[in-house]
Amino acid sequence: MSRTFAVIGFGRFGRSVAYKLARAGEQVMILDQRAELIQEVEQDFTQAYIADATDERVLKSLDITSFDCVILAIGHDIQASILTAMSLKNFGARSIIAKALDERHGQVLQNIGVDWIVYPEKDMGERVGNQILNPRLLNYIELSDKISIEEITVPTRMIGHTIKQIGIRAKYDVTILAVIRNGDILVSNIIDLPLAEDDLIVILGSIEALRSIQKV
Repeated sequence: MSRTFAVIGFGRFGRSVAYKLARAGEQVMILDQRAELIQEVEQDFTQAYIADATDERVLKSLDITSFDCVILAIGHDIQASILTAMSLKNFGARSIIAKALDERHGQVLQNIGVDWIVYPEKDMGERVGNQILNPRLLNYIELSDKISIEEITVPTRMIGHTIKQIGIRAKYDVTILAVIRNGDILVSNIIDLPLAEDDLIVILGSIEALRSIQKV
């Protein structure tokens, strides 16, 4: 059964989130006061509205509490973002994810009671910085300040060797969770699988240990 999402603000961030959810088969309502943004894409979503989200009457008319989650993606208008977040909480929105422009903005949203605050520009900057520092790094998920899961290309010295032969856990203190080969994700019986040059490996470990393996 598909879930229902309301995306308020249809700039670059809101647009990306809305399309990702819609393509996954979820029901997505989009709202923005800029008619030109909504009119050209309204056929791609379950519902589309041209309106000002800071007007409480608009949120009430949309029955905003009926949505499983509201994504507050208002761009550079911090005041509008804060006012809308307050209205969403007052109406009893089930779950709110909000975009913040900076730490102060995020702190206000947190104080209002937003469930999840994201910093797209900061997160992208950190991602680019990490990829510059670690050229093998393709993707990563930070589980905490100290532990991460990373998807990297196979270090040259490991090509042709199995995970068992490399002794990767004992030598580098990381764990290979999966091998990605020709688009297939292999997770079973990979310990005896010789690693190929075009393989990708998904590894879990401390950030310090993961950095060391990137240098192999």
